[in-house]
Amino acid sequence: MYATIKAVEYYLPEGVLPNSVIASKWPEWTEKKIESKIGIVERRLSGENEYTSDMATTAARKLFDSGACSPEQIDFLILCTQTPDYMLPTTACIVQARLGLATTIGAVDVSLGCSGYIYSLGYAKGLIETGQAENVLLITADTYTKLIHPDDKSIVTLFGDAASATLLVATDRPAPSLGPFVYGTDGAGAGNLIVPNSGTRSGYDPNAPLVEDTMGNKRTANNLYMNGGEIFSFTLSTVPATLERLLDKAKITLDDIDLVVFHQANLYMLKHLQMKMDIPDEKFCVRMKHCGNTVSSTIPIVLSELMAEGAVKSGQRVLLVGFGVGYSWGATLVEWA
Repeated sequence: MYATIKAVEYYLPEGVLPNSVIASKWPEWTEKKIESKIGIVERRLSGENEYTSDMATTAARKLFDSGACSPEQIDFLILCTQTPDYMLPTTACIVQARLGLATTIGAVDVSLGCSGYIYSLGYAKGLIETGQAENVLLITADTYTKLIHPDDKSIVTLFGDAASATLLVATDRPAPSLGPFVYGTDGAGAGNLIVPNSGTRSGYDPNAPLVEDTMGNKRTANNLYMNGGEIFSFTLSTVPATLERLLDKAKITLDDIDLVVFHQANLYMLKHLQMKMDIPDEKFCVRMKHCGNTVSSTIPIVLSELMAEGAVKSGQRVLLVGFGVGYSWGATLVEWA
């Protein structure tokens, strides 16, 4: 038996932060400048009382409503998030109960960001192909915007909230449709994308002082911090090598790939990667204009939209690459079934 992707759905919350609002606050950062450089027109914001489990549940219900499967068929739940409802219990357990999934299933959180979808696909493949599960529900959900200080221009333009739901099932097709996988980790870069006051080492501090950096961005240690320059350098050095590792492992070349889906970090970064690896426009997928960088949900959002558009067909090879916070990265191939 092999694991295959059967369906992908996603959910965007109702709140919207358009470029016009950002431009009104920082006039030098015009609407056109934001769109041309970042590739985003608006980003979605979770509601004041809307959290990860809420968005995860909504995305999963969209998948069930599509007819792809019923809740009773799920025998393992993977929830990828870096913004859990609580430090404990596991948010996957909360979602299991809210969806009415069987109490005989496994449910686990995966605490990864922009590489999380790739890692979670690998976990789901392992569960299915070792006979531990037949129908795995993989959910991604993050509310990064709740971590961002409203006066931090460096990242308020980038991130949006979203959730996705992917159904992976066991199939008796004669060859794998998912894999191989390659992964990477470099924790030396942990401090370049971090919420300093967010765990047991250094918890939330209501009295954390507001600081302003040399670029005029304001935040406290309770907020998300990103060293954009270091993240950019890491990405440009790591992603091309990761892609080559995957192609070598699969014993194919880029010419054998029909579509390439990178984590939708921002347009500036994606275009640099595309040029560096000489990926043709017709193979390179960019779908972030109306939702922003949604962390672990960016890749499944692209896949869902490609499916809805009929842009991906049976037998085509799709290359997926995730990279970012950790540092953590990974890549895999999907032969569309």
